[in-house]
Amino acid sequence: MSAANTICEPWLESQWPTFQVVEPQWYAIHTRSRHEKFVTKQLQQRGFETFLPTVDEVHRWTDRRKVVQLPLFSCYAFLRVRLWPEVWHEVMQTNGVLSFVGARGKGVPIPVGQIENLRTLLTSNAYCTPYPFLRVGQRVRIRGGALDGIEGLLTGQNRDRMLVISVEPIQRSVAVCIDQYQVEAI
Repeated sequence: MSAANTICEPWLESQWPTFQVVEPQWYAIHTRSRHEKFVTKQLQQRGFETFLPTVDEVHRWTDRRKVVQLPLFSCYAFLRVRLWPEVWHEVMQTNGVLSFVGARGKGVPIPVGQIENLRTLLTSNAYCTPYPFLRVGQRVRIRGGALDGIEGLLTGQNRDRMLVISVEPIQRSVAVCIDQYQVEAI
């Protein structure tokens, strides 16, 4: 095995949980760029249950238009397994897999409800598009509209989204409702 293909184990086998996982759990795997479909196909051929959320996008060329399926989350796919050393090794040896998503590549289980929500959304054919992950308390900038370019702290999500603009030298702030505005992380 070449140095480029060497897999660094994130822990010693003695650090694996000693309890038996009864049900398989969902994990996110980080893939090489544009290898999501290739990785999921390989894992399915090895008998793993995978999920790759995709969206249809129209690509236009000068002579034609074509609908292509693109991964909803670039460089990520989902895998449902009982995560034991043998499984971890087999997945990590799959071409295009970079790591499990989680601390030191161990993988963090994803709640089934979140995967089911994604599946329900995608099967409903409702329009959806990737959106930056924003946390309450994160610095953001408003994009578009009368408040374009204003920066502040996001204080809520969904219908309670407020932007707090602070004047630090005088230690005063003002909050504005930003429900109708697009925001981006700074």
